[in-house]
Amino acid sequence: MDYSRLIAPAAAAMRPSGIRKFFDIAAEMDDCISLGVGEPDFKTPWRIRDAGIKSLQKGKTSYTANAGMKELRQEIAAYMDRRFGLSYDPLGQILVTVGGSEAIDMCIRSLVAPGDEVIIPEPCFVCYQPITTLTGGVPVPVPLKAENQFRLTAAELKAAITPKTKLLIMPFPCNPTGAVMEREDLEAIAEVLRDTDIMVLSDEIYAELNYCDHPHVSIASLPGMAERTVVVNGFSKAFAMTGWRMGFACGPREVIAVMTKLHQNCIMCAPTTSQYAAVVAMRECDDEIERMRQEYDMRRRFLVSRLNEMGLSCFEPKGAFYVFPSIQSTGLSSDEFCEKLLYAKRVAVVPGTAFGDCGEGFVRISYAYSVSHLKQALDRIEAFLQQLRDEGVNG
Repeated sequence: MDYSRLIAPAAAAMRPSGIRKFFDIAAEMDDCISLGVGEPDFKTPWRIRDAGIKSLQKGKTSYTANAGMKELRQEIAAYMDRRFGLSYDPLGQILVTVGGSEAIDMCIRSLVAPGDEVIIPEPCFVCYQPITTLTGGVPVPVPLKAENQFRLTAAELKAAITPKTKLLIMPFPCNPTGAVMEREDLEAIAEVLRDTDIMVLSDEIYAELNYCDHPHVSIASLPGMAERTVVVNGFSKAFAMTGWRMGFACGPREVIAVMTKLHQNCIMCAPTTSQYAAVVAMRECDDEIERMRQEYDMRRRFLVSRLNEMGLSCFEPKGAFYVFPSIQSTGLSSDEFCEKLLYAKRVAVVPGTAFGDCGEGFVRISYAYSVSHLKQALDRIEAFLQQLRDEGVNG
């Protein structure tokens, strides 16, 4: 059979994840240190694990409501109010999903029709553009600038808007740059959007990993923005629950209703055991969030300091658990730098181009790893940079 004629063109054209490429190579290497994957090195807090175990012991293994257990949606509503000042009806404005990625997929597919334009600030998480393309939508990348600490400006947004614009994706705190949008930044964006019919997908999966002097601010909390914003969040990062596959979306009930209908047909419901565990995460684990956040903050400051000492210019990120240093001083492209580092010193990092073309000249380094792990990797990176300098002199 000629499968090239059978496979959908949009699916065939989809690029594989640039994040996984180097991780998969590193997994086959002995003595390789990976700083490539954005997964917490913490174990899921015991209270959460225990809740999952007890649900299994009690035989709670059936399907739940498509939108998620009522008890969990109520806890999510209480959490969003307590942590971010956002008010949602748990029975009509919250959908529990299989990870934050499914929430992103359901949101884009619910809103974007063929020909609609989706504004995507880059560098950003890798899934937004492929999902948009699969719906028949048109991705409109907006390259963000290092001198602005990779924040979206009102001027950049205005320049990207056309009569076909349907959706703006706000990926903050940002993977891969660690950039955050302060309240004044968000106010400027909101001012551009208030008199339009443009919706916002605000991906806030890293909202709890914020190292500013004040808590995370959601664009949905600003006047006039809740009605046009779907907030995506989840349990993977803040609660160290990546393998539990738990996320959620909050937004206008008309949009959540359509997302729930798609979710019902494509997924049915999120894992039952994970939902019981997530109830305890929402209800009891604010202290665990803070414990992990403080540890990430210490790693962040250590990593930024070392990288700058080495000559890899790196602004201090204010969110998530990534740094995005410039490697332009080496004269290598992002892919060349990552490949040479991997084979010469067995350290895996991710080229900035995995997150959009404007990521060229940068690499993403995750600090979701212990300090000892980071120290070993940084020593090898420093030796690699010295090797490059020596080769330059010898050449």
